Amino acid sequence: MAVDFKVIIVGRGMMGAAAARHLSGMIDGVALIGPGEPAERKSHHGVFASHYDEARITRSFDDNMVWATLAARSLDRYREIEAKSGISFFSEAGCLFAGPPARPGQGFLGRALQVIEALDLDVETLPPAALRDRFPQFALSPSFNGYLEARRAGHINPRALVRAQTKLAEQAGVTVIDATVAAVRDEGTFVEAHADGKRYTAERVLVAAGGFSNFNDLLPDAIDVRVAARTVAFFELSEREMKIFSEMPSTIVFGDRDEDHVYILPPVGYPDGKTYLKLGGDLETRSFDTLEDIGAWFRSDGDSLECDHLVSTALRLMPALAGCPTTSAPCVATFTTSAYPYVGYTGSPRIAVLTGGNFVAAKSSDELGRLGAVIMTQGWLGAEDFGRELTPVFR
Repeated sequence: MAVDFKVIIVGRGMMGAAAARHLSGMIDGVALIGPGEPAERKSHHGVFASHYDEARITRSFDDNMVWATLAARSLDRYREIEAKSGISFFSEAGCLFAGPPARPGQGFLGRALQVIEALDLDVETLPPAALRDRFPQFALSPSFNGYLEARRAGHINPRALVRAQTKLAEQAGVTVIDATVAAVRDEGTFVEAHADGKRYTAERVLVAAGGFSNFNDLLPDAIDVRVAARTVAFFELSEREMKIFSEMPSTIVFGDRDEDHVYILPPVGYPDGKTYLKLGGDLETRSFDTLEDIGAWFRSDGDSLECDHLVSTALRLMPALAGCPTTSAPCVATFTTSAYPYVGYTGSPRIAVLTGGNFVAAKSSDELGRLGAVIMTQGWLGAEDFGRELTPVFR
């Protein structure tokens, strides 16, 4: 039978929109289906996405060769995407890691030093005195070193990146459909996607629905993931704080315990007209197994205890934030058993999956989208594209 499209991509988030853009340069007959951001988060009872924000850290500095390569490949294309779309999303503010002096091969920072050498990344090591002199807005441990990736690092605006990817995909002929897919079914020789009361058919479907991939009957086989809650805290900045923090890089600070590690975004303007400094961590342990529970989380303000912990940590690291109004927001992270994204086919040869950001994939989303497009056209990923590492695991 004749189908509506060659490929349908389910999910208009960072990976799905990137996949649509890349696929539009490989084949025609592509559709990108997914809802936009809800106007009122707390009254919305549909699906959500984790890119509803203005800032995510981007950098190549990493302790893992796969993740560092995915990020570097994406960074290579940021300026081209901005130029072609006319939408700016990348702020080259640099990225600073601060922690105990690294020993090659030991711990995150030690392993990252080896990756730096292998990929020839431009990262400056700052001894404790130089770190304090360069970044006086921080009250860091006097023994900490800094590792600064000043170029090709900083932060991206995920909302703007999705807009840019979608605009370029649409200009290249992709059909963008504002709807929520409630079911995907392999009918033997084609695939059906049911969205908002309509039926769309395709030769193949790529499900890029993030933490919602196991919900709404999208996959024939459930992927083995843990969808975990995360809370982020915001400090509303006045002109006084802006003078102190406006030149800071994106920053990741290591503590003595995992729960003390935090990431910090520089001051960024938000749609409400205010400027915020944002930080988050890894303390939250709650996970979601139902659509109802994850929806309720997205409608909340996150976990109040986690917010309190983040605020106290921020005030310890950046005392000049004292007195700033604080708020919090929810987010989710989709963790895979491999600790890598899943890019590959399910038990159906017509339905593939692209998901599993592991809380660090925003910076790499363009390359992950390209790999999703490769799966849709080539059917597999080679060693140069980490096919073995990115193989999906199913429950």
